[in-house]
Amino acid sequence: MGALDRIEEIIAYVEQAKAVPMSRACKVDRAEMIGMLEELQNELPGDLRRAEAMLQERDKIIDAGEREAERIITEGETEHARLVSRHEITVSAEHEGNRIIAEARGEAQRLRDEVDEYVDTTLANFEQFLHRALSGVERGRDKMSTLREIGSFAPSQQESVEEEKPLPQL
Repeated sequence: MGALDRIEEIIAYVEQAKAVPMSRACKVDRAEMIGMLEELQNELPGDLRRAEAMLQERDKIIDAGEREAERIITEGETEHARLVSRHEITVSAEHEGNRIIAEARGEAQRLRDEVDEYVDTTLANFEQFLHRALSGVERGRDKMSTLREIGSFAPSQQESVEEEKPLPQL
């Protein structure tokens, strides 16, 4: 089960929690809620490591693309110099060399653009996941804060609330 699934599970758990009468608060099993949040907390570092690995992979792809572009440019310049040195085809050699260099630069830019788009999409998805995770954690903390406040009722008030509608065991 992934971190997003854990968050959805926690949200469903809180949504199904028994409401406290005349309050927006609800009752949840503290140990179970903490357990779910700890499971989520344990999964997040793995997701962060995967994101870091993606960034490293992106850097490797960009480096490889730049090396390939440099190789193509060097080959183009070498070919250009060779063609220019020949008197009969000087004009043709200049055009061909420029075309090869432009093509190599275009290919290098295309590769950079593809890698940047892939990484940006992956990071946007991960950002969205983190926002949802943080929202779930924030809602969980708000619920826990509410539960703590509920626990501060006077015993006579608390007993009358519990006698009216006991919570089912989850």
